[in-house]
Amino acid sequence: MGTAASRQPRLLALVFAGGAVGTLARALLESAFPVGPGAFPWTTFGINIGGAFSLGLLLTVLARLGPDGGWRQAVRLGLGTGLLGGFTTYSLLAVETLQRLPLVGLGYAIASVVLGVAAAGLGVRAARLVVREPRP
Repeated sequence: MGTAASRQPRLLALVFAGGAVGTLARALLESAFPVGPGAFPWTTFGINIGGAFSLGLLLTVLARLGPDGGWRQAVRLGLGTGLLGGFTTYSLLAVETLQRLPLVGLGYAIASVVLGVAAAGLGVRAARLVVREPRP
């Protein structure tokens, strides 16, 4: 394992920068595709499902390329924790769920969690098809 990010300002900066870019991208998408009151929040739903897939893909590719250190740790922290962490928004998922209770909100919450896990699994599977596991 690599050194803890909290002990390396360079790694913290990567998380911060990635988070800023991911948050900006999410905010731009939410502004470009606003959702009316009570309507199904397709924008947030798509962001979270796409982010889950991307994270599964990224982490599996990095794991198959070698141990979590050096440039792989920097990519994981900058793109995974930072960019995708800022891009996805499970706090907004919670707010939108409460705003749409009972039926739409409950369906939205369940679909988001179930399809998010499935999307992450598809990302892992896609990465396994593309990147071979390293030989011992």
